Amino acid sequence: MSNLRTKGKSTIVWILMGLLLLGLGGFGVTNFTGGTTEIGSVGETEVDAQTYMRVLGNEMNNITRQTGQRMTLEEARAFGLPQSVQAQLFTAAALAEEARKAGVSVGDRTVAEAITSAPAFQGPGGFSRATYSELLRREGLSEQEFESDVRDDQARLILQDAVIGGVRTPEEQVQQSAAWVLEQRDISWIELTAEDLSAPVAVPDEATLQAWHQANADRFTAPEVRKISYLWLTPEMLAETVELDEAALREVYEDRAAEYNQPARRLVGRLVFESTEAAAAAKARIDSGEADFEQIAQERGLSLADTDLGEQSQQQLGAAGEAVFAPEENGVVGPVETDLGPALFSVNAMLDPISVSFEEALPDLRAEAAADRARRLIEEQSSGIEDLLAGGSTLEQVAEETDMQLGQIDWTNENEPVPGEIGGYTAFRQQAASVSENDYPELLELDDGGVFALRLDEIVPPALMPFEEVRDEVAENWAEAEARRQLVALAEQMKLKAVSETIPEITSAANTPQAGGTAGASAAGGSDDPAATILPEWNRETGLFRDGWLENAPPSLVEEAFALEEGETEIMEDGNRVALIRVDRVIPADLESQEAADIMASINERLGMSLQADLFDYYARAIQAQNGLTLNRSAIAAVESQL
Repeated sequence: MSNLRTKGKSTIVWILMGLLLLGLGGFGVTNFTGGTTEIGSVGETEVDAQTYMRVLGNEMNNITRQTGQRMTLEEARAFGLPQSVQAQLFTAAALAEEARKAGVSVGDRTVAEAITSAPAFQGPGGFSRATYSELLRREGLSEQEFESDVRDDQARLILQDAVIGGVRTPEEQVQQSAAWVLEQRDISWIELTAEDLSAPVAVPDEATLQAWHQANADRFTAPEVRKISYLWLTPEMLAETVELDEAALREVYEDRAAEYNQPARRLVGRLVFESTEAAAAAKARIDSGEADFEQIAQERGLSLADTDLGEQSQQQLGAAGEAVFAPEENGVVGPVETDLGPALFSVNAMLDPISVSFEEALPDLRAEAAADRARRLIEEQSSGIEDLLAGGSTLEQVAEETDMQLGQIDWTNENEPVPGEIGGYTAFRQQAASVSENDYPELLELDDGGVFALRLDEIVPPALMPFEEVRDEVAENWAEAEARRQLVALAEQMKLKAVSETIPEITSAANTPQAGGTAGASAAGGSDDPAATILPEWNRETGLFRDGWLENAPPSLVEEAFALEEGETEIMEDGNRVALIRVDRVIPADLESQEAADIMASINERLGMSLQADLFDYYARAIQAQNGLTLNRSAIAAVESQL
């Protein structure tokens, strides 16, 4: 909501195209079981297995890059990734089938415009034929194949535009939403704490605690414990025993000489111009302070990322190297003649030369080489270990015959991952949580190249922990609950007094005596007369929005305040925190303001997108049902088995 109120300028991402445009991800797969196999079809339009393999594989690789951990097919299924990819592909196939039946197509000019405007094919001066050809080559596509796919995509987009192009958001809904977002409250609130009670919470006797222990058994019940025996072997375990040849280490050092010995470098960006005069004019504007390098780039339709060349040595920069390396400070250099034409270079950082001798690099080389060698040793041993397990050897027997180490762990869902321990590995945690007593141990991989196998020995069901073991926890829990009960009782007294006052002028209940004791005494068993309760000082907040945040208030206080009407006072409990809230004034939204206009424009766009997405979803489902959707489950299983 804060984004909506910031003049409604938040960027709206158009996501409907995600269902259709699969980019290069769906192209270029070959050699799947020696030919083309379909995972299904919509009408006469088929979805081939190669496309499914590539798209699903790319999605899994994207998640792997984001998380830093390799995603397995089982994890992908748990996320619903195969189903999501299938939905995308069959939606695209349904649109293609409708376009085919309706005779919808596009001309060469439309295809050319789509390709030449694609960001992936842009170079410093716009569309790059070299970049285009190279990307297609990497994907194993000919230009004819790719352009045919683009033509099909454009035809599908015509259908999509026809379906959603006329969707409009009802004006009343936009205004109602804006009024809800912009409505404000003036509120008063008090948080009650233990200091507001007349006396500290009394220490309970043993009988009270034991009764509390029994009455709240769910709070003091130990989780299910899975007693697991396991074998594991990691590269780290073998690293110290690996013998390394110094000559081989020197060879590795020489192979990586470019990493250990680097010349001075510059972090640079480059802008190429059509003429030396244009480059000189841009440089003059930069020197005068009229514009900077980024603004010049934006005027040419480029971002700083488009101009970035990264780390460059003087040699790598070629003819521009001397000019770029001449300044002793960061700045803009040029115009400089380059192979692409006159250019300006932005020197963003200067990196000193790197020179690491073999002796200096040796510790890192040894550690890396040892770990790599250990991983290869584990790979070599894995088949023998698998044979032992498959032949019926117990974990204990395998530990005696191999380098694998035997261990035991009491596993619960509350176990925290500890790096360096078996429980710190995601693969082990997932297997430990799902293994049953009927499963035979099998060799599985760890993220660092290690392997493990496990056996479930026993399941200890959840059980109430003995009172003697958790007595301190029971006492603490009882005290918190009792304090909250007393604070709520005090709040009830204060609420009665608060609703009888128009403008409360109050003093501290903790320091002001009153008839019959303090405010806490009234709540805990003193006078029932609300007039005998002195209110602590109220906190007042004006112009509060729904997404407002009060630093010292309970987290849910603002939400509770917007659930009340003007003049209402209510007690709020948030965990162990107790507060009184009163709404002093409800401030309706001013829908005639510029802020409201900006927000309504943003709401109109967002709701419109939502309606379009819903309508498109209904349409896609309908044409799939109308044309008939078939699945080749054996082909799907065959693809997934390759991943």
